[in-house]
Amino acid sequence: MPDFAQLDREHVWHPFTQQQGWSEEEPLVIERGEGSYLYDTEGRRYLDGTAALWCNVHGHRHPTIDRAVHEQLDRVAHTTMLGLSHPGATELAARLVEIAPEGLSRVFYSDSGSTAAEIALKIAFQYQQQRGETGRTRFVRLREAYHGDTIGSVSVGGIDLFHSTYRPLLFETHVAEPGDAADLERVLTAHGDEVAAVVVEPLVQGAAGILVQPEGYLRAARELCDRFGVLLVCDEVATGFGRTGTMFASEQEGVAPDLMCLAKGITGGYLPLAATLATEEIYEGFLGSYEEFKTFFHGHTYTGNPLACAAALANLDVFEQERTLERLQPKIALLEGLLVEVAAIPEVAEVRQKGFMVGVDLGPHDAALRMGHRVTVEARERGAFIRPLGNTIVLMPPLSISEDGLRELVAIASESIRAAVASAPVDLPQAA
Repeated sequence: MPDFAQLDREHVWHPFTQQQGWSEEEPLVIERGEGSYLYDTEGRRYLDGTAALWCNVHGHRHPTIDRAVHEQLDRVAHTTMLGLSHPGATELAARLVEIAPEGLSRVFYSDSGSTAAEIALKIAFQYQQQRGETGRTRFVRLREAYHGDTIGSVSVGGIDLFHSTYRPLLFETHVAEPGDAADLERVLTAHGDEVAAVVVEPLVQGAAGILVQPEGYLRAARELCDRFGVLLVCDEVATGFGRTGTMFASEQEGVAPDLMCLAKGITGGYLPLAATLATEEIYEGFLGSYEEFKTFFHGHTYTGNPLACAAALANLDVFEQERTLERLQPKIALLEGLLVEVAAIPEVAEVRQKGFMVGVDLGPHDAALRMGHRVTVEARERGAFIRPLGNTIVLMPPLSISEDGLRELVAIASESIRAAVASAPVDLPQAA
């Protein structure tokens, strides 16, 4: 058997990872999964506390999704959607429209959350230009926003740690304070006539550390966009497919965006797929004769990949067959109760929760301590895989996790936080 750890050290460059630190530790090499658990090449078992980076919905190796992908393999693995279509893409589009907020009627496929956001920005910009609003060339973003890692999506991002290096490459945006409707009104009052769209993560800013918006903010944002003639883009990449307790976070405030970005949970965490949903009005803004060149000139080789569409359709089937959202509600309540004890830990500064999205904030620590990483290492030793955002420990298991599994995950996180703080060097100061 190959030495996978050595091959990794010699050849692999990991995302969002300082490779120097990575190369100094023994890598965790996952070989298989089952339900809410992952198994490494040594046979050790770990609770998947990240849901495969927030995308696994019904657990690993779900028989319904496995079967759907196998059956699609017997037909065709991939065909282009440039000049062709296929049954999976058409059926999935219809089903996404059926469950989406009212008014979203058109589906443009891509392959990741970043590209879903990139597409929404380009559609919003081109739509405004083609309807004669040529002055609307800017976007409003929220401070601490995250919408992906391509140049356009980074331009509407606001996490300095991730984005500041690339600022010379990016287009200018207007910035509003997250969760502050009065500040968004201020920005639109000053710049509304040059804004194409406001871009938000509804209810929760995920990569910012699970920052939960106050109730009513998203509804206020919708009303302000309507008042100033601005499109509203809801990035539901992280919040969609049950993660906040409803199929889409926008539902909880009765908001229908003009454009909605989907990815992560769309295939149940099986295969790369994303979708940008648009209203019929926006779609019609791109119609015209060939020589008008109103076409949306964007696409990917793997747009609407048949295997991914098959997984996505099976994912929606499982939502219905297993009453996933209904069965999730008592687990959300249980999680809320378990987190009360976590919040009481002296080393914890704050706990933030929305549905099955949890951020346990450890407060400021010197970066050299790598406090979040220390918690990850301690959790691994106790049988769980979690990944922090700086000094915020994120808990985001598959929606299908059992109540006992949920108790186990929170207990491991609590023990790991205490152990990490206890083992930290005392000669490094806390951050101011």
